[in-house]
Amino acid sequence: MALLKEFKEFAMRGNVIDMAVGVVIGAAFGKIISSLVDDIIMPLVGVVTGGINFTDYKWVIQKAVIDGQTQEVLKPEVTMNWGSWVQTIVDFLIVAFCIFVAIKAINQLKRKQEEAPEPAPAPEPTKEEVLLTEIRDLLKEKK
Repeated sequence: MALLKEFKEFAMRGNVIDMAVGVVIGAAFGKIISSLVDDIIMPLVGVVTGGINFTDYKWVIQKAVIDGQTQEVLKPEVTMNWGSWVQTIVDFLIVAFCIFVAIKAINQLKRKQEEAPEPAPAPEPTKEEVLLTEIRDLLKEKK
């Protein structure tokens, strides 16, 4: 029972809950960035590069063995798919840059909020204002 109690105390600490919320929000943010890269940026990159898709590039180590009569593949080709690796690196660089830009924008917004001057406190009433307020209050009491 002590182990269960200790685990409950651990799980209910603010740090664990904050971390769990961070992981969930991070996963959702990752989906947003992945969609930005896959659906918006990569088509533009494809247009600029003439539709180059690195995933199609490979080095054939051993050609496939095909039956001459049935055209059935007896032994598939053995390839080193270096284009997929290059495409993964390009995707990573684009995702990392998008995250960098997003975090930089968020930090600038935070900095602007921190730098915003706090409103000045209301000035103290002058002696005349205090005196007039006292006179007003006295006149109200006489009524």
